[in-house]
Amino acid sequence: MKVSAVDLNLLVVLDAILQTGSVGRAAEQVGLTKPAMSHALARLREQLGDPVLVRAGQEWHLSERALAMREEARDVAEKAKSLLSREALFDPASSRREFRIHATDHMLALLGTGIGGALAREAPSCSLRFLPIQGDDAAPLRGGQIDLALGVFPDLPPEFRTQALFQERFACVVRKGHPRVKGKMNLKCFLSMKHVLVAPRGRSGSTVDTALAERGLSREVMRFVPYFVVALDMVSRTDCVLTVSERLATAYAARFGLQVLKPPLALPVYTICQVWHPRVDADPSHRWLRRLVVQAAAELAGKPAAKGKAERKAAEARPA
Repeated sequence: MKVSAVDLNLLVVLDAILQTGSVGRAAEQVGLTKPAMSHALARLREQLGDPVLVRAGQEWHLSERALAMREEARDVAEKAKSLLSREALFDPASSRREFRIHATDHMLALLGTGIGGALAREAPSCSLRFLPIQGDDAAPLRGGQIDLALGVFPDLPPEFRTQALFQERFACVVRKGHPRVKGKMNLKCFLSMKHVLVAPRGRSGSTVDTALAERGLSREVMRFVPYFVVALDMVSRTDCVLTVSERLATAYAARFGLQVLKPPLALPVYTICQVWHPRVDADPSHRWLRRLVVQAAAELAGKPAAKGKAERKAAEARPA
């Protein structure tokens, strides 16, 4: 097929169908009517010599060729968008874009209001869709299903960009009036108690367990939960202990009636980051979003963010 015969307008249609696996959802994403999208799909089928979508019973599934080209099509579509856009074309005040962010409720509790407030001031018609952290955040970042991920990411592939936002320390939390804990906790008491463990990705093990194992020790974890605030509430109603972010514990201590205590063993400080795919480095709307996140993190840490400094750091970002 000659290059001149290729309808490059179909690239956007192809990307939408490959990402959604649905004519209806692809039409909504692109802004076409469903009949128009069906017509575009027919042209795609003719151009590719492949059905792209195949009916299986009452459902539609991507063809093998379509699945094979999904990641490459998304990358080409994003690069084309970046190539043809200019900084001035993104106007936060008039944009109606939805930004999608993977985050734990820890991140939402500390940063959600700050990011949302800045968005409301600068881009009142834009929206934020916060989604739960997944076992594998690389695939939706790479595929463009999400724009950013916020949190701790020790296992992402080296292709991703990461920017440090702030550092966190651990604290132990028990309910006020706990019969065995009055103002401080020693290691013997810590080990004798039942523990709540927050596992946002559903994995076993934690920084606490690693630190204990290095000393030949272990603890009894009785409750595994995916959400931090739920864990704080759970501890407030039981005699369990929770080891969690000091900032988060302090923020919710009064609400849940909690004692916030220094851990009885040395635990490392950890870094909270924002992570994105390098494909969107130069996208003006994405750069604007990252700036909002940096500003919210700087306000949380109690220090102003220098204008322009955040993007210089992002350019030097290291793998997560």
